[in-house]
Amino acid sequence: MLIWKNIVLLICFFLVTPVALGVSIFSLVAISKSIPAKSQVLAAVDVSQTQNFGAQVYASLPATMASVEGSAQISDARTQIVSQYLERYNSPLAAHASQLVAAADKYGLDFRLTTAIAQQESNLCKKIPAQSYNCWGWGIHSEGTLMFDSFEQGIETVSEGLREEYVDKGYISIADIMSKYTPLSNGSWAEGVTTFMLEME
Repeated sequence: MLIWKNIVLLICFFLVTPVALGVSIFSLVAISKSIPAKSQVLAAVDVSQTQNFGAQVYASLPATMASVEGSAQISDARTQIVSQYLERYNSPLAAHASQLVAAADKYGLDFRLTTAIAQQESNLCKKIPAQSYNCWGWGIHSEGTLMFDSFEQGIETVSEGLREEYVDKGYISIADIMSKYTPLSNGSWAEGVTTFMLEME
């Protein structure tokens, strides 16, 4: 009798155990599909507002996240750099810093170039032919001096000329520009212009 009881228990064990394991595995799979992955929970959090303070309870996050709206203002420091440089040397061009930068942008030049050339050629417009507004030695030669009606006209003309007569024709580096701008220079012109540009970094 005891043997039959043990046989019945063994049969029940071998029949019930696989069924119980199957149900358990099925339940685990079903539960894991209903719980969102950790990365999905984190994706709902605006990273710009989270801070690393250790453990966080993501289940307590509100359904909608608060947001701060506004517009970012980008400040172009180049005009300020040129303005401060001109003011440091008490240059008559100080009031034209924004035009110097705008003309450089218009013609695709380094924003410091025309100011550095003016420093090299005329001590930033402090040593120029009377009423010429020509701070760059532009068109000044043995036959006469090119005159501008204003600093504004001079900035525009020189910037355009540097683009069309120099950069567009392959005179890219300061040394290249010197070879045409002032071909008799022993290298001091390029050295000076480069130094003045570096002062505006």
